[in-house]
Amino acid sequence: MIGLENPMPRKFSKILVANRGEIALRIIRAIQEWGSVAVAIYETPDKESRHILQADEAIWLGDGPCCDYLNIEKVLKAAKKVGAEAIHPGYGFLAENPNFAKACEEAGLTFIGPPSHIVKLLGDKVIARRLAEEAGIPAVPGTYPLPDGEEGEEMAISFAREHGFPLMIKAVAGGGGRGIRLVRTERELLEQLPVARVEARRSFEDERIYLEAAIPAPKHIEVQILGDNYGNLIHLGTRDCSIQRRHQKLVEIAPDRLYSPGLTKNICEAALAIAKKVGYINAGTVEFLVKGDKFYFLEINTRLQVEHTVTEMVTGIDIVRAQLDIAAGYPLSIKQEDVIIRGHAIEMRINAEDPKNDFLPEGGKKVMVYYSPGGFGVRLDGQVYPGYVVPEVYDSLLVKLTVYGLSWKEAVDRLKRALNGFVIVGPKTTIPFYLRLIEDKDFQTGRFDTSYLDTHPYLFDYTDKEREVAKIAKLIAEIHHRGYNPYAV
Repeated sequence: MIGLENPMPRKFSKILVANRGEIALRIIRAIQEWGSVAVAIYETPDKESRHILQADEAIWLGDGPCCDYLNIEKVLKAAKKVGAEAIHPGYGFLAENPNFAKACEEAGLTFIGPPSHIVKLLGDKVIARRLAEEAGIPAVPGTYPLPDGEEGEEMAISFAREHGFPLMIKAVAGGGGRGIRLVRTERELLEQLPVARVEARRSFEDERIYLEAAIPAPKHIEVQILGDNYGNLIHLGTRDCSIQRRHQKLVEIAPDRLYSPGLTKNICEAALAIAKKVGYINAGTVEFLVKGDKFYFLEINTRLQVEHTVTEMVTGIDIVRAQLDIAAGYPLSIKQEDVIIRGHAIEMRINAEDPKNDFLPEGGKKVMVYYSPGGFGVRLDGQVYPGYVVPEVYDSLLVKLTVYGLSWKEAVDRLKRALNGFVIVGPKTTIPFYLRLIEDKDFQTGRFDTSYLDTHPYLFDYTDKEREVAKIAKLIAEIHHRGYNPYAV
C-alpha cells in the first residue's frame, strides 16, 4: 500500500505556517487545537497583521513585499531557526511549488500536503489531463505544450481550425485563475501567444503554454478529496464555484446545484479514479466543467482551497486538522460511508474592491469602522479590524463570509441577513454587489454558470448607499480620532 514505508505516526511539536492573512489565521488555529506550537512568518508590510498576533511565535523574513514569502531558502531557514518539524503552505505563494515541497523533504521537514512528486506531476496541467484520460475520464480538448515561434503558431492554428473558437490559452503550471487568456479569433490567438508566454514565465517561472477548447457557459464543479499514506482515499462531496470574475471565484456553494444526484455521483467517482491513479495523499481538489449531462476534467489543485469552508460546513469535517493528521502519519479516521452531506453552505469573498469599476482593488485605503455579523450558521474567516489598511501589495480579501442553512432558501436568507449585518466604512467592498446578486431570481433558484456575471449586467446597477448605522459609526470613529466632534455647533 502507498506510504507504508513512512515512520510511525507522531505529533509535531512545532509547525511553521508559510503564508499570511486569513488562511494563515485559519491554519494557526487548527494547529493550536491540534496541540502544537504555531509559528507565523511575515514580511515588513505585514508587521501588524493579525496572523502574527494569533501565532505562538513569529519570525520576520524580510522587507518584501511578496518576494520573501516566495523565497524557499528564507522560509526553510526560518523553520530551522525556530525548530519547526513541519510546514503548512496554505494556498497561493509556495503551496503548489514542487521545488518547495522537495526542499522541505530534503531538509527533514514534513510538508503538509502531497509529496513533491505528486505536486510536480499534477502541477503540469497537460500531464494531469492525460492522466485523466488514461483513467477513462473525459477531459476538455487541449494541446501539448506549444513550442515557441512559428512551430507553436502552426500547432495553435491547426488546433483552432479543428476545434473552433473561442479558445483558452493557459499556462502549463497555472493555477488560481491566473495564466488564462480567452481568444476568439485567429489574429487574437497569434497576438496573445507571446504575451501569455511572458505572463506564464513571470507568474510561475515556467513559460510553457497550451491551448484548451473553451466550453461555452459551463458550470464549474469541484470535488474535495482526502487521502492518507496507507492508500485510503475519500471525497467530501462537491462545490459549485461557477460565479467568477476574470476566472477567479467570488461565490462558492456546497453541495453543487446540478439537480442530478446521478451526475454528481459520477463526478465524485471520477475524482476518486484519477486520485487513485496517482496515489494521492493529503487534501486536494479535482475540478470539472459541466455542460448539460456531460462533465470534463479540468485540473487537480494539490493544496487547500480558499473555499474549503463550505465543505466543512456541510460535512462537519475539519479539513485542515485532517491535513495535519495525514502529514503526521495517521490513517484517515473516517470512511466514505461516514461522509454525510447535510444542508447547504455559501461562501462569499468580501473584498476591498469596486465591482462597478471592474472589481478594481481599493489598496491603500483604511478601514475606519468594522462591525461584523454573527449568529447561528455564520462563519467568518478574515483579519480585518478598525484601522486596517487594505494592502496594495497583497490581495484585497478582507474576510470570507460563509453561511449554513438546512435548506437552500434558509442559507440564502441567512446570507442576506449576514451581509446586511456588516458595517465597513472606508474602502468600497463587494457587499453591495452581493446584496444585489442574492435578490436575483436565477441565483435564488441556483441557475448560474461561469457566464453569470456577463449575462446579468444589471447586477452592477445598484446604489451604494451608506446606511444610518454606518454614518453614526463613522462619526463616532472621527470623534474618537480627533478628540472632539467636528460637526458640533
